[in-house]
Amino acid sequence: MKEYEVVIIGGGPSGLTAGLYCARYGLKTILLERGLYGGQIVNASHIDNYPGFPLGISGMELGQLIYDQASKYGLESLTMDVGGIKKAGALFEIACEDGQYSSPAVIVATGAAYRKIGLEAEERLNGRGISYCATCDGFLFKNMDVAVVGGGDTAITDALELSQHCSKVYVIHRRDQLRASNALQRIAFTIPKIQFVWDTVIDDIVGKEKLETLELRNVKSGRQSALNLSGLFVALGSTPNSQLFEGFLALDENKNIVTDELMRTSQSGVFAAGDVRKNSPKQVATAVGDGATAAKGAFSYLKER
Repeated sequence: MKEYEVVIIGGGPSGLTAGLYCARYGLKTILLERGLYGGQIVNASHIDNYPGFPLGISGMELGQLIYDQASKYGLESLTMDVGGIKKAGALFEIACEDGQYSSPAVIVATGAAYRKIGLEAEERLNGRGISYCATCDGFLFKNMDVAVVGGGDTAITDALELSQHCSKVYVIHRRDQLRASNALQRIAFTIPKIQFVWDTVIDDIVGKEKLETLELRNVKSGRQSALNLSGLFVALGSTPNSQLFEGFLALDENKNIVTDELMRTSQSGVFAAGDVRKNSPKQVATAVGDGATAAKGAFSYLKER
């Protein structure tokens, strides 16, 4: 059993920032990340809306910079998949493939996974015309034709955002009516730039170096068509990576971890930050803020004990 004062599960912007702050507080801290340090942002070829980088920065580079800064102050980290967590007296025990880690405080920063269309080219052209965040990448498609796939609040919010930058915004939805709120629908239907493509699914995404064409199919008539454009925004929602904590922490109806404004969860001593928590704006800047808040909460909790 390896003992620490804080164990952080997840190495995206919120987890890395929590690690940076915990290390600077002088807490013996380890961060466990199953993939690449930086989390989802490593897939972003260009981030324009993170403060301090007026020319933008790649997600991979930003993740590495935060990791380097946290490591500089003494944060320990391991690439490791976490298999379970339980309460054992005054400590939490975190099971990993190389053994167990224990600590009186835990910060959960496991993020969320975007729901995908499921086509081969979706992975290959991610960051080359395909995006999952209109707020992050919309400006890159100024005066271009783009599409949004989805019919919920996220899709229509993205379409409205993109209409501020793009020449044309197609909303591709597999049904003949939206699931988005009536207020969002009313606004979207008044904007000439937004065109709805009803009862339609994407059968294929075509492009070698970048997105070129969407191959579409009407689910009612079977009619096939092609749409040439520069960008596709996948707005099918996201799934929080909270499976490990079901039955251990309070989750909302969408499986997000419920926290208060100080990132405290239903389990005293456990904090949650970033995209995995309820009401997260799912932006790098807010994830970083969550991480700092969670670290401050963990420090205060340990100090009170």
